[in-house]
Amino acid sequence: MSRAAWSVGAAVCIAALAAGCGKSETPKVDAATERAEATKRASEGPFGTQMKALETAKGLGADVNSKVEANVEKVDQQSK
Repeated sequence: MSRAAWSVGAAVCIAALAAGCGKSETPKVDAATERAEATKRASEGPFGTQMKALETAKGLGADVNSKVEANVEKVDQQSK
């Protein structure tokens, strides 16, 4: 392959790469909407049991925290 043919080939490749640069596609759906839809699909699909268990565990954590706070307040009142 001659040097001129190599240069032409390289120029064509660079032009093809440059033509694709700078074009940014905007997403069709924003991230928050996509996340909400994905969570809904997961809870209804094969991961539904795990999703429900996770929600239950989060609820238990909040319940335990509220009971602990109530007991700490009782102990503080009794110690005075």
